[in-house]
Amino acid sequence: MNSVHIEQKDYEMPPREGISVAHFLTVADIERSARFYETVFGGRILSHGDGKGAPGYIQIANTWLLVNVGGGPTPDKPSVTLSVLADPDKISSFMNIRVADIHACYKLWKSRGAEFITEPKEKYGETRCYIRDPDGYIIEVGQSKPDFTYG
Repeated sequence: MNSVHIEQKDYEMPPREGISVAHFLTVADIERSARFYETVFGGRILSHGDGKGAPGYIQIANTWLLVNVGGGPTPDKPSVTLSVLADPDKISSFMNIRVADIHACYKLWKSRGAEFITEPKEKYGETRCYIRDPDGYIIEVGQSKPDFTYG
């Protein structure tokens, strides 16, 4: 079995040039979520947030995840209220992680406490499975067939 190693490169947040992309999740407990992403995926916690407005920042491979508690409208989003999932079985988006060896990741991440919905299953020319985080968000883990290329 291949070992699972995710190299933490020196991508910048915030960027000095160009752009960087981060995914934001509204969570019930910033510290609990940060620890989950650190423990399961080997993420690096850059900021723990403060629960009063400042989010937690976690670097996972070449992306960033922001986690923060919900809240009401703010001057820059006057009609938006952020809240955790009301029903974790009804979602409109999810994080997608592509891996080189899905079975190694499944075994490792399960040993680190990840709760998988199912074991890896083949579908549409790839093998996929899904993890639920502590707030019910799902994370797709997928491995494409060896001859698959993007673009």
